[in-house]
Amino acid sequence: MNEEIERLARDCKEILTGDPGASGVEKVRCRLEEVLADESVKADYFGPDADSKRNILYEDSDLGFCIIAHVFEGPRVREPHDHGPSWAIYGQVEGTTNMTEFHKVEPPSKGRPGKVKAMKSYDLEPGMAVAYDVGDLHAPVREASTKLLRIEGMNMQGMNRDPYEAIEPRS
Repeated sequence: MNEEIERLARDCKEILTGDPGASGVEKVRCRLEEVLADESVKADYFGPDADSKRNILYEDSDLGFCIIAHVFEGPRVREPHDHGPSWAIYGQVEGTTNMTEFHKVEPPSKGRPGKVKAMKSYDLEPGMAVAYDVGDLHAPVREASTKLLRIEGMNMQGMNRDPYEAIEPRS
């Protein structure tokens, strides 16, 4: 594992052990922004041969958080979602991701998706990181390929999450 990712993993563990709540996650977000500028991380995990949509670089055996490299090819629009029982931090390495945050209007019920309303949209540019707490609804849109370094509070691979749909189109 890259030395900077090893330091990030140690720092995350230390921060989250002492402060597992939202303020701890914010400290991890700030630390992630420092790592996004590291050229060795870019070369080791996001170089021209990197093509994994989900490459788990580190998974903490005690706290469960994961550090993940994502390489997404081409445009894509994601539906509004949260991360179930977890928080997530998106760190932009390359490209631009337009992120929209939503307010829950109606919860999912009887097999029907919940209803959400867009509250704000913004672009994540290289070097920026944003944290979403448990239950925060958001939806990324990319117009072209992107590369992200993301930290999840737990490994979300294969976890079912409630579906949501916007009550009005995104602007």
